[in-house]
Amino acid sequence: MSDLSTREFRKIGLWQTAFLGDAVLTLPFVQVLKGRYPEAEIHFFVRAGLEGLFSAQKELASARPFAKRGSQRGLLAARALGNELSLEGFDLWISPHASLRSAYMARSVGAPVRIGYGSPWFNWLAYTHLVDRRFDSLEEIERIFQLGGPLGIFATAETPAPLPRLDIAPEGKARADEIFSGLPHGPILGIHPGSTWPTKCWPKEHFAEVARRALAAGAVVLLFAGPGEETLAADIEREAGPAPGHLVNLANMLTLPALAACLGRLDACLTNDSGPMHLAWAQGVPLAACFGPTVRSLGFFPRGPNSRVLETDLDCRPCGLHGHKACPLGHHHCMKDIRPERVWDVLKGMLGV
Repeated sequence: MSDLSTREFRKIGLWQTAFLGDAVLTLPFVQVLKGRYPEAEIHFFVRAGLEGLFSAQKELASARPFAKRGSQRGLLAARALGNELSLEGFDLWISPHASLRSAYMARSVGAPVRIGYGSPWFNWLAYTHLVDRRFDSLEEIERIFQLGGPLGIFATAETPAPLPRLDIAPEGKARADEIFSGLPHGPILGIHPGSTWPTKCWPKEHFAEVARRALAAGAVVLLFAGPGEETLAADIEREAGPAPGHLVNLANMLTLPALAACLGRLDACLTNDSGPMHLAWAQGVPLAACFGPTVRSLGFFPRGPNSRVLETDLDCRPCGLHGHKACPLGHHHCMKDIRPERVWDVLKGMLGV
């Protein structure tokens, strides 16, 4: 492989079409990549629906959607998009996403320099430069920085990766202004009880108990939930008890930029291992996160002194990279055994109540 450390690039494609949290964890690499190539255009390709979150990111020339679960499902759609992109003149293509479709896309784009991970095996057919992901020894941010190795970009103990910086679009900030201007006085706790993976979800009755305790202590509670999670949020609101004006259910009422803007203004936040968790800790918000099927060694724990992870020590953890639709052993003790009083003890310190 040729040495790229002194080579300059003018148009860079960064392909990260995994989940919301994965895209947020790519931001430190985006920041350093732009610092290394200040004159280059960086185009960030993300799962459709996430592009608005990154539309104001200062390092990016564009954030572009890829509808991998919709109209662009399948290899033929990937090839069609790759052929279109090949006309744009990308001279560097980097992919933190290791899938056959992503490899096919990289090959179709035809950038003269294409960097990907050394596995799976088919990546050898798609990329000009391959790196070891070191999944068992690095956390995800540092794994992504492995892709910068051929460019002379590294994250080490001596030169650690920066924390993510999220630039939020003005319309997201304006929506947050509207919501927060109407709240009563008191510390504000945000609760996001959902997750793509059901086994990553802390029981709804536990969330409701924490909400009750927060309200009794004089806090304001904002309840966040995405599309399809409205019933979950309504159940928690009902079980938390009547609190006119002090418990605000925002389920499916926010765009992703507005959600990020609201999360960034909280005094404390309670989540599962989820995309909104990453939006909160990346903005330095005091965070309590309940982890069950997943563990620190997988590399996706929230970082920083303001983040606390609540978990239970069980031999069956982890049960997979993402979790499952149902507990493989049928008991779901990893989440059920994280008691609400334990979580509240952490949050009340964050809230100062």
